[in-house]
Amino acid sequence: MNNNKINTLETTALQVRRDIIRMVHAVQSGHPGGSLGCADFLTALYFEIMAIEPQKFTMDGAEEDMFFLSNGHISPALYAVMARRGYFDISELSTFRRLHTRLQGHPSNAHGLPGIRMASGSLGQGVSIALGAALAKKANNDPHLVYVLTGDGELQEGQIWEALLFAGAKNVDNLILTVDYNNKQIDGSVTDVMNLGDLNAKFTAFGWEVIEGNGNNMEELLQCLQTAQSMCKKQKPIAFLMHTEMGYGVDFMMGTSKWHGTPPNDEQCQIALQQLPKTPLGDY
Repeated sequence: MNNNKINTLETTALQVRRDIIRMVHAVQSGHPGGSLGCADFLTALYFEIMAIEPQKFTMDGAEEDMFFLSNGHISPALYAVMARRGYFDISELSTFRRLHTRLQGHPSNAHGLPGIRMASGSLGQGVSIALGAALAKKANNDPHLVYVLTGDGELQEGQIWEALLFAGAKNVDNLILTVDYNNKQIDGSVTDVMNLGDLNAKFTAFGWEVIEGNGNNMEELLQCLQTAQSMCKKQKPIAFLMHTEMGYGVDFMMGTSKWHGTPPNDEQCQIALQQLPKTPLGDY
């Protein structure tokens, strides 16, 4: 991919990070850490990887790629990317987590927000839903792919492993699952709370093809996602173990689980925005 395209995606991801900080700060509520860490991934997915038509969004997702956010608490990142991609007006980001908003703290499909096909308040359910969507595409001879993002701490939920076992056993090969592998969750490091062990070996044992890469390097991230696409339709589901840094882009938010669900105060917001310089895209 040429440098101009990568630079454009990096600029968009930078603006998304500014959006995240401003959204969470404005209401003093939300989850900035994982949102910042996944800004590059969601930008790459929506602006380059997926075959989508935001202006023609339908709930059934027929004849286009579909994405499901399982770790719904990183909704600020998803909302910012969807708004920048054209699913709804960018100005609506100012309503995040406010009364009667469509931009709930965890995505909800009860308010008719374009781009949202599932409620993801409870962790552990997204892989099962994405699996059902992938099976529906197979049944309908729809060649498009289904993508789902989970947190690494979320893999402590048992329902996920039932879905992983089924997908591998039934050769659901139009499904790409990405794990946000930052080793942080609300109570500390994932290793300390409940060590996941060798995830690569576990996914492989469950019948999945596995790739690993840096989710905060746009060029490597794109290569990983394109590789994942090329591995589909070959009798195995694909798992992308995406290594990220919680709070990426803001130095005092990185390397700690503190910012999993803590909003920045006024001073911290200004420091963060200084580290995330303005872009030509402009703030909402």
